[in-house]
Amino acid sequence: MTHESKLIISPLTDDLIEDINKTNDPFRLYGRVVPRLQSGKWSYKEVLFDEETETRFPDDHLEWDQYIDREDKKVFLAYLNDSCIGQIRVVKEWNRFCYIENIATKREYRGSGVGKVLLHQAEEWARERSLIGMSLEAQDDNLDACRFYVKQGFKLGGVDTLKQAYNPNIDATLYWYKLF
Repeated sequence: MTHESKLIISPLTDDLIEDINKTNDPFRLYGRVVPRLQSGKWSYKEVLFDEETETRFPDDHLEWDQYIDREDKKVFLAYLNDSCIGQIRVVKEWNRFCYIENIATKREYRGSGVGKVLLHQAEEWARERSLIGMSLEAQDDNLDACRFYVKQGFKLGGVDTLKQAYNPNIDATLYWYKLF
């Protein structure tokens, strides 16, 4: 991002719905997080793959109007020069966490700070609702995402080895938390 360009974060409105899946670019798979529980504490190591591949999540097809002008859920979109380059989707959960359903940045803007700004927006939204933290899940083979969450202050809080049983490439779903 250049200094002349200003990142604008906008809550979802009816006329922005068409931009939601524009940020759903492929991402690299080049390693895995291998979690370990010892004495009630999670730790992990990283294992790199011999060969890098790519994958992409399917586009989301939700009732997007349910995220407009609601107290309990929200979508924020990041715009640079009128182009949607990122998004984050959050909901207020029963356990007083802000659950991040999705966060995505267009490939060419990854590493530029867009994701950090979107997480900050989600945290502000959560704090306004007196929530106690943020949570999200990531697959163990999405090393870039896991590294990003750790850099933003998230800690590994749980692991599910069966949730992705249909996918032979994923060993575990990792649950990340950031307490306020």
